[in-house]
Amino acid sequence: MALHCEEELMWIGLFFIDLALISGCLSFQIVETGDTNHDGVLDFEEFTQYLRTHEKQLKLMFSSLDRNNDGQIDAAEIQQSMCTLGVNISLEDATRILLSMDKDGTMTIDWNEWRDYFLFNPLTNMEEVVRYWKRSVMLDIGEQLTVPDEFSEEEKKSGYVWRQLMAGAVAGSVSRTGTAPLDRLKIFRQVHGSADFKGNVLSTFQYMVKEGGVWSLWRGNGINVLKIAPETAIKFTAYEQIKTVMCGSNETTNLRVRDRFVAGSLAGAIAQTAIYPMEVLKTRLALRKTGQYSGIVDCAKQILQREGATAFYKGYVPNILGIVPYAGIDLAVYETLKFSWLNRNRGLADPGVMVLVGCGAVSSTCGQLASYPLALIRTRMQAQASERGGPKSSMLALFHNIVTQEGVAGLYRGISPNLLKVIPAVCMSYVVYEYTIWLQSRAFNFLKQIL
Repeated sequence: MALHCEEELMWIGLFFIDLALISGCLSFQIVETGDTNHDGVLDFEEFTQYLRTHEKQLKLMFSSLDRNNDGQIDAAEIQQSMCTLGVNISLEDATRILLSMDKDGTMTIDWNEWRDYFLFNPLTNMEEVVRYWKRSVMLDIGEQLTVPDEFSEEEKKSGYVWRQLMAGAVAGSVSRTGTAPLDRLKIFRQVHGSADFKGNVLSTFQYMVKEGGVWSLWRGNGINVLKIAPETAIKFTAYEQIKTVMCGSNETTNLRVRDRFVAGSLAGAIAQTAIYPMEVLKTRLALRKTGQYSGIVDCAKQILQREGATAFYKGYVPNILGIVPYAGIDLAVYETLKFSWLNRNRGLADPGVMVLVGCGAVSSTCGQLASYPLALIRTRMQAQASERGGPKSSMLALFHNIVTQEGVAGLYRGISPNLLKVIPAVCMSYVVYEYTIWLQSRAFNFLKQIL
């Protein structure tokens, strides 16, 4: 049934207010869909026509979910429909989805609740609804740095997976470039202990600018960005293979939290092993003085000639050991914050940007605090420039020297710039990721029209 007359009057009264709200994160899709004359503006007539058309689509989707035709959708029907589309969730997760839409507390969703929930979300089919639910309830959004995404077989076959990974790589590139000065500041303070460099964070920053100019703050960023693509691809591929082994013949089963931790840690270790020489190059390039290296290739040549091939794996052991506490605490804190928010805000449809950014920032910070001493020792070992066959400090020897000379606080030297970059890095990643996904969607739709 179309919108009632009184409801139409309500939409007319709130049109300009709603249009201002729509100009936010959903404006691109709604304006693109509703702008029938392609003048770039969504006028009143086009807006009301969009609402009517979209309501009809929502009615068809509601009917497809209502399998017993009783006019209500329950948790079992949500679970069954998502399973049909290749997304296996528990009844508990399906109930959380239901609670986000159930306004009258009946533990079912009627047509009015369904329509009100999705009216301003430009979704046109059940596949898009499923993807929205996966994100909205955060069943497995894959925002964490250690544990990759869970994707259905349909998403893998359609190329959706690699579009998501590409968007993540673009977002990571922008985020790392934007926070590169803080990253170089962290590396500099990690390597130069309090006995070598007694200045504070500000004086360290001033020293770097004086030594190499403003552009020197981005030293090492090029290799840091270049390693995103291979690391992401290797991690995802390894994760999928490990998941296949863990799930056995039932490939559609989603991993539990502890299984995701194990699979994510192993995938992270495999990816780090493959790209670790790039990590060593990043540290050396970030610490270089003006004129020391002409570029990435020259740096690699000098290391190989003076120190041998094994130098590219200096600090490998503490790096691998650091993956476990980071991955475990990061994932555990994220899951705890996620379910805490969902349990306290059952009537809200979407956690929103601030909740996603907050959960990611807090969990990442906790993971960094737990693994930071190992990261500091890794960086110091990477920075050691010794002649071929010369003496090399071991992980335990470095740990003992740091505690003896600088105290326990020395294991956390450089953590302040590292913590400062968490929130801007997460914010930049989120914004760029969303914008990249939107651009991909527009390009994909454009190609469909011309081909």
